[in-house]
Amino acid sequence: MTTTAPSPRVRVRRAPTRGVYDRAQIDAILDEALVCHVGFVHDGQPFVIPTLHARVGDVVYVHGSSASRMLRMLSEGAPCALTATLLDGIVLARSAFHHSANYRSVTVLGRASLVQSDEERLRALEAFSEHLVPGRWAQVRAPNRKELKATQVLALALDEASAKVRRGPPVDDDEDVGSDVWAGEIPLQLQALQPRPDPQLAAGIALPREVSAWRATGEQE
Repeated sequence: MTTTAPSPRVRVRRAPTRGVYDRAQIDAILDEALVCHVGFVHDGQPFVIPTLHARVGDVVYVHGSSASRMLRMLSEGAPCALTATLLDGIVLARSAFHHSANYRSVTVLGRASLVQSDEERLRALEAFSEHLVPGRWAQVRAPNRKELKATQVLALALDEASAKVRRGPPVDDDEDVGSDVWAGEIPLQLQALQPRPDPQLAAGIALPREVSAWRATGEQE
């Protein structure tokens, strides 16, 4: 297990004991998270954009319209930061100061590169689909030439990546532990509700098992 940050830029400084540099854990967080946020600077102004992502090996992909300002800036070599967070619980302490949250987060720094080949772009788009619902790609129409032309994909290497994780109960000051204030955790999880069919869905089309069995981790029953 890796215990050293790959670079000083991604070393966890605040609460360093929560820092995680093991790629297996970093990959697991990226694979479970459904949304990431990408930060960059344009005309001297900082922007943070939420978007979908997908990890394939040592690369995390993001995609969007060919007209996207974010994709245009990053494809030109602007430095970027990508973050993904899973909120696992609310931590209620005996003092206001020590209230917290249980979470797993990843930060990736670097410069993204524009995916040039249609073959890799198609693989990345398949990865996006499979990240949302495993098995979905095989059920739907693949992107046509027009759609591929309208879509850009960026690849960000996981060379500079770290995770930060908090688990467990509140950490109260010793003098507060004996107080009569309730303390503990409220566990949270992402839960799928009953799928809603498209009003224009043709009669007789059954709900796919891949959809009915969806779980927040991307796993199936």
